[in-house]
Amino acid sequence: MKPDTLIAHAGRHPEDHHGAVNPPVYRVSTVLHPTVADLEESGRLRFDKMTYGRYGTPTTFALEEAVAALEGGHRAIATSSGLAAIAGALCAFVKAGDHILVTDSAYFPTRRFCDTVLKGFGVETTYYDPLIGSGIASLMRPDTRVVLLESPGSLTFEVQDVPAIAAAAHAGGAVAIMDNTWGTPLFFKPFEKGIDVSLQAATKYIVGHSDAMLGIVTTTKEHFLRVKTSISTFGYSAGSEEVYLALRGLRTLAVRLRQHQETGILLANWLRTRAEVARVMHPALHDDPGHPLWFRDFDGACGLFGVCLKPCPKGAVDAFLNSLTLFGMGYSWGGFESLIVPTSDAIERTASPWAPPGPTLRIHAGLETPDDLIADLERGFAALRGVLSG
Repeated sequence: MKPDTLIAHAGRHPEDHHGAVNPPVYRVSTVLHPTVADLEESGRLRFDKMTYGRYGTPTTFALEEAVAALEGGHRAIATSSGLAAIAGALCAFVKAGDHILVTDSAYFPTRRFCDTVLKGFGVETTYYDPLIGSGIASLMRPDTRVVLLESPGSLTFEVQDVPAIAAAAHAGGAVAIMDNTWGTPLFFKPFEKGIDVSLQAATKYIVGHSDAMLGIVTTTKEHFLRVKTSISTFGYSAGSEEVYLALRGLRTLAVRLRQHQETGILLANWLRTRAEVARVMHPALHDDPGHPLWFRDFDGACGLFGVCLKPCPKGAVDAFLNSLTLFGMGYSWGGFESLIVPTSDAIERTASPWAPPGPTLRIHAGLETPDDLIADLERGFAALRGVLSG
């Protein structure tokens, strides 16, 4: 099936739910077992049927089946948040004395987890240049267990050479884990590119309506039991209501992403014409440094991209942001609404240079009419110029 068809049908089994098009919300903690043998079998953590609410319900299994089919993985695992997906997956493969490699462009909570929790557990993290490609082989050590990728980076938007990095990780005996939230299951197929474990903050595009926290981990057959056991042991279970909202959002993911992509590229091209803008960071633009790899590996672009302004004081940037009425300021993306946040103080780099000429912003293009969004940005730039001229 083509992706649009698959997204409408994957994980749906109406015959199991009295013909209902969507699986109902199963609010479950305790599951009763008819015999001692069945009860004992449920304790073996096989994770292939409902045995306890924390391990999943029919609602959970439907979402997991659909996402795994879309990404091309063996099985998926729903978690309570994107960070829970990251933490649970990393902890499945490391112990005290191990070493991991993490892209320098990683999502900040990922970085904080590595620098605090994993460090406290005795796991060493080395950050690497996201553009290193196959050169990452030089950083591999005998105790390197994981190479973590995020492509594009969610603040600086470098596109990584995923197949080359995954191949080097495997050659060194490590597992390749990738945050695929930007690409989504529709626009990037991680398992075709050599990834072993794919992570997503389903809070973003899969839920799509800014009303549920959720993570998804998809794995190869080889790694499923290890990751599922880690996530279940930490108790990172997803709530049934959140899973239901994700299933509902998933069914419209394809049509929403097409609009996010179209509006995002339109806004990016418009911003490139502005005198106040030094650079737009969007890999779908032909002159973006990451465009060749994006064009090779991705099937589309979501609505998230970055903007670097020309040098100006913080007061001018604040005036720009405060004057916007359609772009909300909030630390998320992937919903129906357009968002914008300043990112200059949020970008932390230790392995590769990051020296933009001016303040940086991150924009999420929502589902509003593009002309209205452009008019809103024009008001913002007028306020910025007012501060500069005043």
